Amino acid sequence: MFVDKATIQVKAGDGGNGAVTFHREKYVAAGGPDGGDGGKGGDVVFLADDGLNTLVDFRYRRKFSAGNGEPGGQKRCFGKNGRDEIIKVPRGTLIFDNETGRLMADMSGDEPFVAAKGGRGGWGNSHFATPTRQVPRFAKPGVPGQALELRLELKLLADVGLVGFPNVGKSSLLSVVSAAKPEIANYHFTTLSPVLGVVRVAKGVSFVMADIPGVIEGASEGVGLGHEFLRHIDRCRLLVHVVDVSGSEGRDPLEDLAVINRELEAFSPELASRPMLIAGNKCDLTDQETVDAFAAAVQEMGYEFFPMMAAIAHGTDELVKRCAELLQKLPPILRYEPEPPALPDAYAARDHSFTVSSRDGVYFVEGEWLLRILQSVNMDDYESLQYFQRVLQSSGIIDALVDAGVSEGDTVCIYDFEFDFVP
Repeated sequence: MFVDKATIQVKAGDGGNGAVTFHREKYVAAGGPDGGDGGKGGDVVFLADDGLNTLVDFRYRRKFSAGNGEPGGQKRCFGKNGRDEIIKVPRGTLIFDNETGRLMADMSGDEPFVAAKGGRGGWGNSHFATPTRQVPRFAKPGVPGQALELRLELKLLADVGLVGFPNVGKSSLLSVVSAAKPEIANYHFTTLSPVLGVVRVAKGVSFVMADIPGVIEGASEGVGLGHEFLRHIDRCRLLVHVVDVSGSEGRDPLEDLAVINRELEAFSPELASRPMLIAGNKCDLTDQETVDAFAAAVQEMGYEFFPMMAAIAHGTDELVKRCAELLQKLPPILRYEPEPPALPDAYAARDHSFTVSSRDGVYFVEGEWLLRILQSVNMDDYESLQYFQRVLQSSGIIDALVDAGVSEGDTVCIYDFEFDFVP
């Protein structure tokens, strides 16, 4: 079963809580706080796997969770970090944030992608010891891990894409020039999903060819299967348009060429502008005069024409060699650039509530909406930090801290972000 779309939910692990413990040892009086920090929550990580070619596995499992960090221990012992959740996807999978539609990653390379980061572990009470606060009986809780709903879309990685009406010989061509074994039969829509094959031209020279099914008139508007599979042509560097020059099904070959080109243009003008070769198939079912007339018309349009009989592999070598020559001059397969995350609107969430609490002179601020903003702010970037300061002021957090009795120099903790209060 070929599945090229899926929606899943991922949850990174929560950070472990910091420990509240005190050093206990014989002959050591007032050993002081020695609570360790909690472990970091596990990340949700995506990896490209060449052994996969469909997203069918995500139809049966839609929720993925990483492990939580363990709490800290005595003697300043750190809690164990949570287990990362590794998700393998086919190469060429695009990962979108389903809530915002933002493209997060293009899994075309070998680099892992961290989709959801685990929460940091909370500090143990040993961090809060000061000359004036020598017995802190509190620690910081772990930060919750990120939770996201992701949309996965597979766009095949192929150098050459075969397009054309059903039953014109695309599958036959792929089967004779590569080791792929697509289903071949004399009826429309025999091929119900894209099929990839590696074409080996010479030693060290090869490319990937894809049979893209269902491209018919109206495909760009959702007619037939083309609406589902047109996007798989997006990455192809070169297109080969297979045409039945014999008109064995009662269609005009030149009209077939025009119709498919219109569909490509309607789907993506940039895609329609890519280099294209015309492969005239089923030449044995018509006379040479018809083939020559079609070839002349195609060449007048500016296309290169290759007559062939795919069923017996006649004329396919010339087409394959020309594809290899052109691919050496064309840019590499398209990779999509991830979109940077936008700073969230502080008031986008429905619930803007927060709590301010004080323990031994340390002020803690918590709020679910505030955590989401904090996770997206880069504290090393001046503009990002300024934005976060504006959020604290406009949301009333600064006023709430003043009402709670905070003074200049007091410590304020907002999850894993800590600073000294300056009025």
